[in-house]
Amino acid sequence: MNDTHHPAEIIERASTPRGEIQLQRRGEFYEIISNGTFLMATYNGESERLLVRRALEQAKAPGKVLIGGLGVGFSLQEALSDPRVREVTVVEIETKVIEWNRTVLAPVSDYALRHPKTRLVHADLIAWIRETDETFDLICLDIDNGPDWKVFDGNASLYDNRGLQALGARINPDGCITFWSATPSPEFAGRLNAFFGNVEIRKVPQSHRDPDYVFLVRAGGAGQ
Repeated sequence: MNDTHHPAEIIERASTPRGEIQLQRRGEFYEIISNGTFLMATYNGESERLLVRRALEQAKAPGKVLIGGLGVGFSLQEALSDPRVREVTVVEIETKVIEWNRTVLAPVSDYALRHPKTRLVHADLIAWIRETDETFDLICLDIDNGPDWKVFDGNASLYDNRGLQALGARINPDGCITFWSATPSPEFAGRLNAFFGNVEIRKVPQSHRDPDYVFLVRAGGAGQ
């Protein structure tokens, strides 16, 4: 249960180049708010874990994993739980999100940022994806609230055709890419199908709010 009946206690509020970001507590749980819009919380990480778990289930050899968006560490923790994974690269743009995961939020993910297999990159994921020459066996993306409900307009370029092309160049053969979304986004599903083919969509029910969604595609699809 998410303790939404508790009033929010603001832990810290900070200004960033993308606006205001805030960490608040409700009862025993934490929430991160950006420009007044809910981004993530510690009370239910099932969809964030499924984002990675489903990719791991499909992977033949998930040695190198890329996670876009640190969140509260649920996806990172899930990736580290698989002994086949040799390294998890996490790309996060927000300084405060990194700081909170190293301090007050650290127990939520069992101190996943300290794990020897974790590699943290403090950068804008979209720019980093286009600049790096690294490739990965799994790419798991939890950026903004998905393709339809964006706090930052600049994140739209991750979900357009150029963004999908850049992601396709970074995934190894037999690898797969997953996307977290707060909406079912038929338009995005169609774009994924055109570029990768065979889109799998998982609906993840949530208490007291609309469900989350996880999209999965495999490397070597139709448009690659």
